[in-house]
Amino acid sequence: MCMLLIILPGPDTAVSTKNTLVVGRVGGLQTMLGSCCGLLIHTFAAVVGLSAIVVKSAYLFAVIKYVGAVYLCYLGIKTLWAMRNLHNQQLEDAEESNKYTGHSCFKQGFLTNVTNPKVAVFFLTFLPQFVDGTSNTFGPFLMMGLIYTGLTALWFVFYVYLLDKISAFMKKPKTKMVIEGLTGAVLVGFGIKLALEK
Repeated sequence: MCMLLIILPGPDTAVSTKNTLVVGRVGGLQTMLGSCCGLLIHTFAAVVGLSAIVVKSAYLFAVIKYVGAVYLCYLGIKTLWAMRNLHNQQLEDAEESNKYTGHSCFKQGFLTNVTNPKVAVFFLTFLPQFVDGTSNTFGPFLMMGLIYTGLTALWFVFYVYLLDKISAFMKKPKTKMVIEGLTGAVLVGFGIKLALEK
């Protein structure tokens, strides 16, 4: 069930796709590491009860939700804006900008994941179904969170390497424009959807 939920496309997938195509395999892997670090924070927050407080507090949930929504919309608009310069970009400029873009890939993956309150809700609603409430839940809950993070890392490593292998086709100007346009629109869509979550 976890694998199905991980494979289901979401904001993390959209950001990983964008960074793999724009920066390359290193950018995709950096994004994956950022996402996994975000999952670890959600795991430990859920284990010590912070996630429960966030979910119970409408105010805290709203703050995190809107921060995440604004960040996703920012990434989406930034991606769409970059399309305007796609035809005029020289190879040297692309390589130069990619050197610096790679440094923010980890941050993008981390912030996209950690500011998504739906991940906190997932950890508090899905995983507890498989924990024996009559005994100490700390160890089993922590173990499941770590396993979920490990499965996420495995999937994204496969996904990034697959994208990198077919990147020659994906990086053709027309293909790249379509993909960047779709990715930008999807990120903005995820941002709006997150902002409307109750």
